[in-house]
Amino acid sequence: MAEFSKDDLNQLERIYRINLINSCSGYKSANLIGTKSQDKISNVAVFSSVTHIGSDPALLGFFMRPTKGKRNTYDNIKTSGCFTINPIFETILEAAHHTSAKYDGKISEFNVTDLEEEYKADFFAPFVKGAPLQLAMEFMEEYPIKANGTTLVIGAIKKIYVPDNLIETDGFINLAKAKVATINGADAYSIPELKTRLDYQRPKAEFKNMETS
Repeated sequence: MAEFSKDDLNQLERIYRINLINSCSGYKSANLIGTKSQDKISNVAVFSSVTHIGSDPALLGFFMRPTKGKRNTYDNIKTSGCFTINPIFETILEAAHHTSAKYDGKISEFNVTDLEEEYKADFFAPFVKGAPLQLAMEFMEEYPIKANGTTLVIGAIKKIYVPDNLIETDGFINLAKAKVATINGADAYSIPELKTRLDYQRPKAEFKNMETS
């Protein structure tokens, strides 16, 4: 079995280390975040760090990696106050992955891929057309992570767009039906299948009233 200490990790070749650490956290959500600049240039970029923050209020967050240059997604969110989250699905894997390329802010990734932008109501930021789930997000706050220079960006869900056939009777959105992708590492995409849903768990009766020591 391979074994890596902290010192071992620091001595690894850069790309090998990146692949190792990125993949050891397991499967992550695969999403496209849509934004628009003050000059009304649309932007869309792949993120594997979107995470649930809370249900009431409905909040999601994602991490921005530290960069030395202009960060189009972050800058657009800060100037416009809004963004969209759109899960990547099976038929757009290559186009979605290409949005990780570092284009100048004057170039829209929608124009260099097969992805199409879509607008709903009067929401400023673009959605990804055909995405089986589309979330309109309002920027709320951010937290700098001192340990590595990343930034946690938190947004509130303003509106959810989802086809009726993906919503189960209890409100659960069955993304497996839409062949939504996950990411392992930075470049390995999988299409998960729903195996089972388990009931809400409570302590077993014989242990429920036991005092903790």
